[in-house]
Parts: sequence; C-alpha cells; structure tokens
Amino acid sequence: MNRLSILLSTLAFLFCASFGAQAQDKPAEKAVEPAAAAAPAATPAPAAAPATAPAAPATAAAPAKSTTNKGDIAWMLMSTALVLMMSIPALALFYGGMVRAKNMLSVLMQVFVVFSLITVLWCVYGYSLAFTEGNAFIGGFDRLFLKGAVIDAVKGDFATAATFSKGTVLPELVFIAFQCTFAAITCCLILGAFAERIKFSAVLIFVVIWFTFSYLPIAHMVWFWPGPDAYTDAKLVDKLNSTAGLLWQWGALDFAGGTVVHINAGVAGLVGAYMVGKRVGFGREAMKPHNLTMTMIGASMLWVGWFGFNAGSALEANNSAALAFLNTFLATACAVLSWTFAEWMFKGKPSMLGAASGAVAGLVAITPAAGNVGVAGAFVIGTVAGIVCLWGVNGLKRMLKVDDSLDVFGVHAVGGILGALLTGVFNSPALGGPGFPNNWFEMKPGFESIGAQVWIQAQAVGVTVVWTAVVAAVAFWIAGLVAGGLRVTEEEEREGLDINSHGETAYHM
Repeated sequence: MNRLSILLSTLAFLFCASFGAQAQDKPAEKAVEPAAAAAPAATPAPAAAPATAPAAPATAAAPAKSTTNKGDIAWMLMSTALVLMMSIPALALFYGGMVRAKNMLSVLMQVFVVFSLITVLWCVYGYSLAFTEGNAFIGGFDRLFLKGAVIDAVKGDFATAATFSKGTVLPELVFIAFQCTFAAITCCLILGAFAERIKFSAVLIFVVIWFTFSYLPIAHMVWFWPGPDAYTDAKLVDKLNSTAGLLWQWGALDFAGGTVVHINAGVAGLVGAYMVGKRVGFGREAMKPHNLTMTMIGASMLWVGWFGFNAGSALEANNSAALAFLNTFLATACAVLSWTFAEWMFKGKPSMLGAASGAVAGLVAITPAAGNVGVAGAFVIGTVAGIVCLWGVNGLKRMLKVDDSLDVFGVHAVGGILGALLTGVFNSPALGGPGFPNNWFEMKPGFESIGAQVWIQAQAVGVTVVWTAVVAAVAFWIAGLVAGGLRVTEEEEREGLDINSHGETAYHM
C-alpha cells in the first residue's frame, strides 16, 4: 500500500505541475497554434533538433504563402487508412492467432472496442492535449471537441496543419485522423501482454486512464513544436523552441513512434503482465497458438500497413517519405532473416511464429529511425533487431519471470529501445544518415556527434520508461478497484473468455 501511495503522489505531482504551469508557460502571443514535434533551443552548442518526427503543428490561420498539395493530402489519407488497417484487422488477427481457441474472440473484441474508444477520446480531448500549446509536458484545451479544427471562422476555410517544409500545409482534419490511428493502435498493442485472463471492464478502465496520463503527455513531449512556418526570424528561434515538448527541446529523434508508441506500450504491457498475474497453468500446461495461419496473415498486413505508419510520418509525399518507405521495407526483411536463422541455429528448427515475430521486431525497431537514417542504417537496425528481440522473448522473458502472453515487452519495448538508440548512431551523415536542421529558421542540415545524440536518445528512452511504468501501475490499480479485480475467476479462465465474457465462441465444430 505504501508503494501505491508513493506512485499516486508522484503521478499527482507531475500532472499538477504540468497542467498548472500552462498559464505561466503559454506566451502572451502565439505566432502559430502548434500541433506537433519540436526543435531544441538554438545555443552555441545545440542539442540536436529532430529532423523529422511524426507530428506537425496545427495552424488555425496559416500564412498566406502556405498552400496545400493534393498529392500530399492523398498520400496522408491513404497512410491514415493503412495505419487503421494495422489495428483492425491486422493486429487483431496477429494477436488472435497466437492465443488459444477459447480466447480468440476476446482478443478480437478488445482490439476492436479499444480502437473505437480511443478514436472517440482523441476527438474529445486527446488531440488537444497532445498537439496544442501548453507547457513542456502537456498541451492545452484549444482543440477540445476539435473546436476550430474544421472551419476557420475568420477565414471561412478549413484549418490547416504544418508539415516539415516551409509553406506546405495539410488540412488539420487529415493530421488529426492520422495521429488518431497512432494513439489507438498504441493502446491496442498493450492488450497482448495480459491476454486470456483479464476482465473486459478492467481493460476499458485501464485504457482510458493510461491514454490520458501516459500516451498524451509522451506524444506532446516528443512530437509537439511550433512548425517551420513559425520560424520567420532568427531572433524567434529560442522563444519558439521553448514552447515545444520537453523531449523535442532536448533534441530526441523519433520519426514515427519508437518512444511514443512502442516503448510506451511495451513497458505498460510488462507492468500489466505483473499486476494481472500469470495465466492459470502457465509453465505447466501447453499454451500454444491455435492458428498460426491467422497470425501470419496478421503479420503480413501489419507489414503493409506499416508503410503508412512510417512513410506517412513524413507528412508529405516527398524524399523523406521515400527514404522511410524503403527503410521500412528493408529493415523488416533483414529482421525476418536474422530471427529465422538465429532460431534455426539455437532451437534446431525455424518456425513460422518466429518469422512473423521477426517481421514485427524489424518494423518496431525501424520506426523511430525510418526517415532519420540511411539505407545502411536500415540494414543494421533490422538485422540486429531480429536477434535482440529473439533474446527478448526468450532469455529476457525468463529472467523477468513474467507471463507476457504475446511478448509485447520483448518485441515492442526491447525493439523500440534498440531502434531509438541506434537512430542516434545512424542519423550521422558520416554513416549515410540525413542529419537534421540545427534550427528551423535556416533549415540547414547538421549533426553534432554520435555520442551526443545517443545520449539524448537514451534520456528520452529513460523518461518514457519511467513515465509509462508509473502511470500504468496506477491505472491498473484503479481499474482493479473499480472493476472488482483485474482478472476473471479461475473457472472462467479455464473455460475461456469468449463464452464467459462475451457469450459467444469463435468456432463451432
């Protein structure tokens, strides 16, 4: 109980401080109404500013020179649909095939409903708290219920959101929808860690709390910034940088969600696996996947959808999107091969489950790096990810003595941490990386040093791990109190969640 009190006190302090500081941190005048990722302060020795990160500032009144491009809009609409497909049906099928037949529908139901729940919450308050100006930890309420994001009352036109190019914007509605799919799939990823034994009501309560107090602050800290069009004068750089999210100010690079999505979800999943407890019979009874065909189909659809996830995070149909597209393609293939051959070597036989898991490991690891590294970086990141994540779901899992049902921590957290750190290495132009702008006024590429950037990446990883672990512990505790416990009874678990939680079964034979 003392530990829980400490966790609650810590969490309350963090959020009171962040929300309460909005009035002080918010500038009297805003050049832009932000909605995305930030650049670090320009100092004599700047902490690198991210070249690309998947969020862009919402500008209710974009400068006259800013224009939309039909090609960019079409690409971003397609990317949004691809990321939606990653959750429903891809992730649902991938997870569903790996559980036992008696729990198939429970997994499908959890993914389907959680995705829908987060979509609604995103439009009510999530987008506003993640992508409007507040302070270094959280945004404000300027876009509550998407107020002002549809029609600009002053101009009588649709509001716009910035990209990473000066003078190029998107309809804000497109950016809202794209980022919504990220928030929703992140919450769905967590579900695999405690599959087959948690109450459906506890899942929904946990997700609402975790989304509000972990996903939204981390997204704001990593991706929120004023946008390139705000940097109209060198004298404004420091002031504008100070309005960005904390980790963006530090210079953390996260192209499409290594910290925001994968580490965030993976660590929350690990906490959940511990707090919900092991499945009945774990370690004594066989708990093999009931349909690996379905798992392979899900993994394949994830691979396809991930092009929208990574390449879409360029926010434009441009060179950065092309680089992210190819890196995603290549790193995933490398991870499939490295996982398969490593498993073949150590276990005697290569498995379909291993190949599918290797693909996801490669996709996870390349996510923060997709547009931030060159092709050589993709080769290395993908190859290493397959081997490291294989260890994560075997050796590390045994060391942790945890029943992470579908290896959310071993693949997503471990792969995300690996990718985030290696992004700091292969972003270097000396290793084929694109570098990043030293400041967003001059828009000139630069790079300080590999050591400095890796240290920044490590700090961002550390903040994400601690933040999500604390929030997840509190969220599960509250969910257990409200739902009358986190897990179903032993009898219900043995019979299966499909029939007991949802009154139906996946198969009739």
